[in-house]
Parts: sequence; C-alpha cells; structure tokens
Amino acid sequence: MKLLYLDCGMGAAGDMLGAALAELLPDDARDAFTSELNAAGIPGVHVSLDPSVKCGIIGTHLTVTVNGTEEKEGGHSHSHEHSHHDHQHDHAHNHNHSHRSLHDIHHIIDDLKLPEAVRTDILAVYRLIAEAESKAHDKPVSEIHFHEVGTMDAIADIASVCLLLHKLAPDQIIASPVHVGSGQVKCAHGILPVPAPATAYILKDIPIYSGSIQGELCTPTGAALLKHFVTRFDQMPLMTPASTGYGMGTKDFPAANCVRAILGESFAENQPETICELSCNVDDMTGEDIAFAIETFLQNGALDAFTVPCTMKKGRPGVLVTVLCKDPDQKQMTKLILQHTTTLGVRSAIKKRWILSRTESETVIPDDMLANVTAPDMPAGSKAHELKTTGDDCTIRSKTSTGFGITRNKYEHDDLEKIARTYGLTLAQVRALLAALHQPQ
Repeated sequence: MKLLYLDCGMGAAGDMLGAALAELLPDDARDAFTSELNAAGIPGVHVSLDPSVKCGIIGTHLTVTVNGTEEKEGGHSHSHEHSHHDHQHDHAHNHNHSHRSLHDIHHIIDDLKLPEAVRTDILAVYRLIAEAESKAHDKPVSEIHFHEVGTMDAIADIASVCLLLHKLAPDQIIASPVHVGSGQVKCAHGILPVPAPATAYILKDIPIYSGSIQGELCTPTGAALLKHFVTRFDQMPLMTPASTGYGMGTKDFPAANCVRAILGESFAENQPETICELSCNVDDMTGEDIAFAIETFLQNGALDAFTVPCTMKKGRPGVLVTVLCKDPDQKQMTKLILQHTTTLGVRSAIKKRWILSRTESETVIPDDMLANVTAPDMPAGSKAHELKTTGDDCTIRSKTSTGFGITRNKYEHDDLEKIARTYGLTLAQVRALLAALHQPQ
C-alpha cells in the first residue's frame, strides 16, 4: 500500500506542503507540474519551485506571485479574513484592495483547467477556511470576504497540494501531531493568540501542541489541507521510504523551517497485528441475554464478538462466546464478560492477524440527480414526494480496504437504506446513482 507521511513538527502552511509534495515527483515531472498549474487559469498567478536551504538541509520553496508580487509573511501563508495575509512591506497593502466572496471564489475554482477531482478538493478545502472564518467572526459564510491578492495566493497553494496528491495518488495519508507555534500573531483585526481563532477552529479533533518557537507555525490554509486529506494523525508508522521531500518556509528558526513528506510502502502487509482472544462456554443464558452481552462488548471496544453453538457436558447444547480485543483491553474486556454472562471463567489466548488497511470517505449525491430518478412507488403528495423537493444533497459514507494486491469498496448500508426510504427508491437505484457519479466525465 502506498503511504504518505507528513511530518508537521514545524507546523503546516499551504506553500510548504506543496513544495514538500513537489519534491516527491520525479525530476522530469516537476516542470510539467508547474506548467500545468500556471496554465490552470488562477487570475494573475505564477508559480515556481525554487531551491531553499534551512539549517543545512536543501529543500524547495513554492513561490507564488500574484501580478508579480509575492504575498508571504514569515514563510507561512495566512488566510485571515479581510487581510488574508500579514504583509511586511507597506506597498503590499496598497496594490490591490478588491475583495472576493466565497461565491466568487467558487466560480474561479470551477473555471480552473484542472481535473474535476482536483477542483472538487480545492473547493472543499476553501470551504473549510471560509467556515472557520465565519465561526471566528460570527458572520454567515456569505458575508466573509477575502482580499483578492491573498485569495489568489491561497488558491494557488491549495491547488498545488490538491493537484500533487492527485498525481502521487497515495492510498493513505498519515500526519504527525501538528506543532502550532506559540505567542501571538498580528492580523488586520489586531494581535491574536497562536493558533489564530480560525486555525484553532479548523484544528478541532486534530492533535496539536505548542513549543518554544514564537510565531504562527500552522496557518488556516495548512490546517484545512491537513483536515481534508489526512486519514489519521499519529507517529510515523512502520514503512519503507521510497522518496522524501522538504518544503521550506522563508523565515529562519533554530529548527529547520520545513514540512517533510515521506512517500513509501506500508509494512502492514508483512507484519501481523497481535490481538487477544477471550472465550467462554455458557448453557444457561437466553438468546436475548446473549445478544445484549455481545452488543455490550462491541460498544466497549471489542474488535469483534460472536457466538458458535457447541455441545457441553452430558450432551447439553451450549454457546461458545468469543471476544477479540487489543491486548491492553484484555483485563477490562474479561471483567465485562464475567459481568454480562453466567460463565465462571474466561480463557485467554494471544493471536496474530493480518488485515487490510481501511480508510473512510464520503460521496455526495446532488439533490438534482435524485430528483431526476423515477421512483417505482412515489405517488404525488406522499411524504417521500415532498422530501424529494427539499434541495438537500445526500451524503453516503464508504469504506475502502486495500492490501495484498486487493482493493475493495463498500458503501454503508444504513446510508443507502436511508436515502432509498426517504426518496422512495430501490437500493439498486441508489447504487446506480453512485456508479454514475464515479464514471469518468
């Protein structure tokens, strides 16, 4: 399985992530990447990959100029509402004062000459930023406006990352906990604590930490890109590196100011996972009580729990109860088995298992697609007929399993069933809509 690991020990910014990923491309593919991005149609933007050295490490800086001016501060691009960037020179404040709304940005992204999947990712990331600014300033998303120059810069940073990930096509993306920096950051509204409110909102449910380095290490753009693409945040997993990239900021710190990206193969296929198997035999429990016990085990962290009919002493029919759990959970799970079954003892065995790597994603079926499907049984005036005109898009979760040369995708049945019942469709019709969404345009 192709695995991408992002080391965010010096935070994350859009330009640094893009530069790190660009270094993972073969040398002859980097010029083609910048050419494609420069031809994409981002107004006034020119992108280049330039050599950069931090603390003796040679890496790449992603330079983005808008109408000939580079809008950067401290090596991290900002997305603060209104200012969108902190500028170090007075002239940067004056050369462009026009603003754009999220609606305007949506149209710019829609018109980019990039693959549809890339445009979809760009828009999703920018929406995360706009929603965070909306929350931070207590304004509707429709009232959030961004400086045009800063907007084009951020779109270029986001587009570079989305396009590069489309080209690199990792099966899984893992990132380290994110170093956010410390102290304060200056923006158009005044001096704010690090991480800035919008960044803090985006980083919800993501492991972060501070340190001795003063300044904003993680920007809203960097946070939104991590939020959208990263499968999980953890220490570096067991992997075989194939290539490493260093994306440099412009500011100098005691530590190398860079994001490191490592692309390689996961070792999961060669290394079995150790788990614990707990089991017991019972012959004096009702089916209802056993079902309750199994559900309790699963709700409390069991990897799996199941029963098998068996024959006990004196030929009595019984049930073999088996619970699989991680080794650290063995004691707690044993206690639950003794509490919720009539057994007088629990057997324990250490097992090895090989598993496919699993990732989760979401697919949105637009309401207009649903409205065009002919329902087999939906009379006018029915509840389903009314729901069909609500204008709400429908989201379906799916799980993709990969490894050992195998790839499987399965939609969550509960989501399929909910949409089928709400819109009066068959499950086959819902699956056909999903298939149509994934057909090449």
